[in-house]
Amino acid sequence: MPLIAILPGDGIGPEVTSQARRVLEALGLDLQFEEAPVGGAGYLAAGKPLPDATLALAKRADAVLFGAIGDPRFDALERRLRPEAALLAIRRELGLFANLRPATLFAGLEDASALKPEVVAGLDIVIVRELTGDVYFGEKGHRTTMEGLRQGFDVMSYDEGEVERIARVGFEMAKRRKKKLCSVDKANVLETSQLWRDVVNEMSVQYPDIELTHMYVDNAAMQLVRRPTDFDVIVTGNLFGDILSDQASMCAGSIGMLPSASLSAWSGANGMYEPIHGSAPDIAGQGKANPCAAILSAAMLLRHSLVDEASALRIEAAVAAALAKGARTADLGGSLSTSAMGDAVLTELQ
Repeated sequence: MPLIAILPGDGIGPEVTSQARRVLEALGLDLQFEEAPVGGAGYLAAGKPLPDATLALAKRADAVLFGAIGDPRFDALERRLRPEAALLAIRRELGLFANLRPATLFAGLEDASALKPEVVAGLDIVIVRELTGDVYFGEKGHRTTMEGLRQGFDVMSYDEGEVERIARVGFEMAKRRKKKLCSVDKANVLETSQLWRDVVNEMSVQYPDIELTHMYVDNAAMQLVRRPTDFDVIVTGNLFGDILSDQASMCAGSIGMLPSASLSAWSGANGMYEPIHGSAPDIAGQGKANPCAAILSAAMLLRHSLVDEASALRIEAAVAAALAKGARTADLGGSLSTSAMGDAVLTELQ
């Protein structure tokens, strides 16, 4: 019986993960669920954002369904004790280096997009983001300059092995889609990006059927709002991927619609699945959060970690059908509560 670890986290995390769990349970699959605290909830429970018991559960689970972390009550703590530290730690401990972030505009949401309907119609892209390197994991700290000024620093670095493994995920994803891969970097300025581009080019000879292009990140950001449907698969580093995927969410209508998968290998074994949105403490507990990203993350869990494509497609079809019939939470211009949106998806699923 596959074990699914549910880590609801903070803010709206518990609200959206509960709806995703309802959908998984409604499929009638032989699944076991176990919950544990993480983030601010982990700190309150065990004095650290990633309690030992939570990490142990994540390591023995077949997949992790993650909510969201972040709570302003803990902003004054030292960085290692803040809720966000848990996310970096669990990625590192589970070796989750590849983050898949699909951005799909569902039929009926054209008016919810920040872009003109004729520009964004048919949007269906995947951003493959490297997840365990770059400035987020490089050396960082504070120091004093020769002039006595305070200075903060964060080191951006990648070695060729790190670039190669994420590039392979990008190429493999492209091979299963439209055979188009755009690698995004800043090679005209950053040495890290020059190495990135060199390694991606070297790997391309192994994938002669894939159309590889390169784009500087500033241009990529512009093209995502100018001609977003020109993209299919984008592969990029941790920092750039974080920014571009949030931008893509507004092309798709709402950040509340975008799921993600964090994988330790292309096969997706022991992956972690989460909506890309944050904890949104300003609306936590009010039933206003859109659970679709969490529900679609559950679909990705079935697809990648449990290798159950049929069930994944059932969930995605149910979300699409609910939206097509007008089901909307506040972020999409509607009035449904979090649980009511979950009900609408369950109705279509059944």
